[in-house]
Amino acid sequence: MKNVVEYVGEVALFIKELFRSIPKFYKSFGLTTDQIILIGIGSLPIVIVTNFFTGAVTAYQAAFQGREYLPDVYIGMSVIKAFMIELGPVLTGLIVGGRVGSAITAELGSMRITEQIDALETLAIDPVRYLVLPRVIAGAIVLPLLTIIAILMGCVGGGFCSVLLLHIKPIIYIEGLKLQFMAHELWGGLIKAFAFGIIIALMGSYHGFKATGGAEGVGKATTRAVVSIFILIIIFDFIIAQIVF
Repeated sequence: MKNVVEYVGEVALFIKELFRSIPKFYKSFGLTTDQIILIGIGSLPIVIVTNFFTGAVTAYQAAFQGREYLPDVYIGMSVIKAFMIELGPVLTGLIVGGRVGSAITAELGSMRITEQIDALETLAIDPVRYLVLPRVIAGAIVLPLLTIIAILMGCVGGGFCSVLLLHIKPIIYIEGLKLQFMAHELWGGLIKAFAFGIIIALMGSYHGFKATGGAEGVGKATTRAVVSIFILIIIFDFIIAQIVF
């Protein structure tokens, strides 16, 4: 219990330092742009492939569960609602969390071990403002954009399965996508993605800053970062769902 309280306290202090650096964001604009490109473009292929086939599986399972007593139009509705509310933001968050969170921790952990972060402090450069803030802002911007792409690819994958494997007419599947579409469900999913982006960059940076003990310590910090990111994504998924929906 003591370790948990200590961990939460250290993260809270780290977040406090992050908030203190926000007024100087203009100094890190170029770094933020670089991180947006790095996180977004680098994660795009795996997000596209994963959500395409998840959409296909979702359509197939929806048909398997309810085709005997529900019209085919409900397959499209099931796919888009599942991706807007849950699958799009959560699956994208977990994918990017595993890929980007581990990369951030490894990079910053190596900088901590080799005393590059200490060198920044010696030069009167705030390492949180220089290293953490651009990554957090980039994560908050990129995750909702990737989630929109994930939703689109999920619908495309669901349509691929519905038309080619389930022999449903394309117009029926498209009508299902429009059936009972609610904007607040889309916004709710994007709010989740926004929070997940902050969590990924924040926890990756925190564990990177706390890395000790050489290469082995960086490896352990990376593992702890990915585990904490996954747990927090699931927790905040539940909390935001209760508030928004």
